[in-house]
Amino acid sequence: MKDRTKARSAIRAVSGILLCIIGFVLARATPFREATVIVDADGCRLVTDIIDLGSDAAQGSVVLLHGLAANRTIMTYLGRGFALLNLRVFLPDMPGHGRTPGPFSFARAETCTNSFVRQLIVRGAIDPTSTILAGHSMGGALAVRIAAGVPVAGVVAISPAPMVATHGVAASLLIFGDPPPTPANSLVLSGSWEPRSVRDTARELISGNPATSGKYLVIPHSTHVSLLFDPDVVHAAQSWSAKVLKLEANAPGVPSRLPLAGSLAGLAGILLLAGPFLRETLGLTPLRTAVEPKGNRSPTKEEPQSPVLAPMTGRVLVEIAAASVAIVVLLRFWNPFGVFQVFEGDYLAGFLLLLGIALLFLHRNVLGSLWPAKTGPLLAAAFAAIVLPVLLYSWLNLTISEAWLTTARWLRMPALCVAVLPYHAAEELLLGPHRARSAKTRLMLGLAFRLIAWCALLIGILVLHNGEILLVLLAPYLAVFCLLQRTGMDVVRKGTSSPLAAALFGAILLAGFCVIVFPIT
Repeated sequence: MKDRTKARSAIRAVSGILLCIIGFVLARATPFREATVIVDADGCRLVTDIIDLGSDAAQGSVVLLHGLAANRTIMTYLGRGFALLNLRVFLPDMPGHGRTPGPFSFARAETCTNSFVRQLIVRGAIDPTSTILAGHSMGGALAVRIAAGVPVAGVVAISPAPMVATHGVAASLLIFGDPPPTPANSLVLSGSWEPRSVRDTARELISGNPATSGKYLVIPHSTHVSLLFDPDVVHAAQSWSAKVLKLEANAPGVPSRLPLAGSLAGLAGILLLAGPFLRETLGLTPLRTAVEPKGNRSPTKEEPQSPVLAPMTGRVLVEIAAASVAIVVLLRFWNPFGVFQVFEGDYLAGFLLLLGIALLFLHRNVLGSLWPAKTGPLLAAAFAAIVLPVLLYSWLNLTISEAWLTTARWLRMPALCVAVLPYHAAEELLLGPHRARSAKTRLMLGLAFRLIAWCALLIGILVLHNGEILLVLLAPYLAVFCLLQRTGMDVVRKGTSSPLAAALFGAILLAGFCVIVFPIT
């Protein structure tokens, strides 16, 4: 049994390391010339990637703008598609995104983008008559708005953010208002799996302006984010750019998606290594966590001799629902958490802080079970919660998406961690001791708690018009994060028998996720 366990652990470790090595080789291989510069445009110091084929005689230029909560690196696949036309591509980080310092606001993003494009023209880096303005989501809306005032050759707007309250889009969800007339030579793209309201408002940019020489396309089997890695999007953008810039009609092909496959392979490798790393950090070995025969079992550190019983599930679900709705209503009229200076992450942190405090108050009679007998588990959980995300974010930064923790982001982590800790502590308290429920039941119940809270947030956004649209856009990624985070918290809880250690582990992970994903204000 011991030899078999060791063999499985060795195979897992070797597989994880091989996946990371193979992934790194695939992700970093590129035939393009790529450089990073800082463009100072009227005080907006935008960190910018420049991509081309290595020729000094480019046939034109593209300014490619990312969306809300994204960054320049995630636009690389599309940028390389434009570069294959022998165009020089400029990919800036918006204020508060990636490595460009904040503060971020929609108005400042537009001002800085406008200054950025005009600065490139003044410096002779681009010729507006042979330049395409392109963008995704927020960047698509910015491309349309900037092109209305700068005489560029054409526009490629990929799933542009709605700018008018039509087709079921609430005014509170608009990030820009007063849209200009759609510029000439505009291509607008949508994904077939996007909400119909988003597709209809995108179509309106072309059909609502009969004088515009434009085109609207729906890319089949695509979501809002998958458009960034879709070869059909690259083909459409290349064909439109070649037509507008009067380039040779020969199809240049699309960039390889092997770098994307390499990035995903490396992520899988890191996740394979995460389990053994957690067990070693917490002082657990496969031998010590092996199941003993029932007749010979004795209490271990993951099974307290006098466990506190878990609260009744039905009562807890009602409490979470009632408290969540009440807090969302409160935040509609008064949100004091802007001091966190994390765009819409402050709303999420404030919501979890108030929800955690309410739940802890309702179950104050068992608060004593949170405190560990020793501080060692807390230190081990905190160490693991910092090291694992740094590894993941470093990998993402090397491959597919700018995810580096800048100084401004590090400085916001402690306050966010303190804010979200009460909810995670309450969640551990409500789930009860690890052996009170099976691992699957704990996972599903913990996710159910969060789903109820998330439904309340959606009520606030869609019914009360709180305007926190980014939380809706990030919902799929937050769901994946919650699944991984909750699984890790259960490993910590089982390994330490400390609910506070598990809560601290989860709070640090969520704080790190927030400062990486949400723009800095």
